Amino acid sequence: MSENTSGGFIRRMFANDIATDLAEGRVLELAEIYALDAVSDDERAMIDDYVKDAPEGPEFLERVREARETLAVSFAPEEAPPARLFDNIMERITTDAAAQAPAGPVAPPALRPAVDDLAAARAKREERQRTGGARRWIIGAAAAAVIALGGIGVGAYVSVQNDPVNQVLQAQDVQQKSAPVPGGGTATISASSAKDSFVVLMDGVAPAPEGKVYQLWTLPKDGSAPVPQGTMDAQTLSKPAVVKGLSSASSVAITVEPTGGSSAPTTDPVLVVALSA
Repeated sequence: MSENTSGGFIRRMFANDIATDLAEGRVLELAEIYALDAVSDDERAMIDDYVKDAPEGPEFLERVREARETLAVSFAPEEAPPARLFDNIMERITTDAAAQAPAGPVAPPALRPAVDDLAAARAKREERQRTGGARRWIIGAAAAAVIALGGIGVGAYVSVQNDPVNQVLQAQDVQQKSAPVPGGGTATISASSAKDSFVVLMDGVAPAPEGKVYQLWTLPKDGSAPVPQGTMDAQTLSKPAVVKGLSSASSVAITVEPTGGSSAPTTDPVLVVALSA
């Protein structure tokens, strides 16, 4: 992504603060810039490692998914944005953020050294809080600006380049298979060898019984144990799920598991679809 895009702008301003946000439990505030690919490979690895076991991990992934779906819906490649539109928006964002920042604390008259140290520490903390607030505001505004611009082409570029679902569905070698799901509905598998990934989309499938979820598995070609690939509850059942590792999998299976998923299948699969890499 070019340094003139939103990702480059945000990365230049805030790259040093990702570790601080994670250390202080603010991973949800990074969802939009993660969805926009406005982080470096090292920063993405830090975030992935954090959300893997974090309680807020599912909510983070859902916010990323929603941001990318919003971008995908805005796809309109036939229109081009007016010249300097993005630069003008980013200039307004920066100017407005500076205007909203409160004035710095007024230095007190001569005080005893101990009081001076306390005042300096308090001023430093308040300055950091103001800087952090402005930073979060600009990140949110920049993300919103890109989503809004999607209707005139900029969001379309971001969504196509960075949305894993679109990368598979629009791959030149994509192949699709659909299979009926017992109880009604269908499961469609869209696979791309070039992306080494496939997308699973459930259509018209009723949610799993209360206290249960559907869980995806890939069955390795070498005959080893099934590999868990995520769960689908009532909220995510109708949304596409991306699975990597197509080249090493012979089939994809779906089982019904307890809420939260299982490390190994506990029931017979309700559906098994063969894959071809």
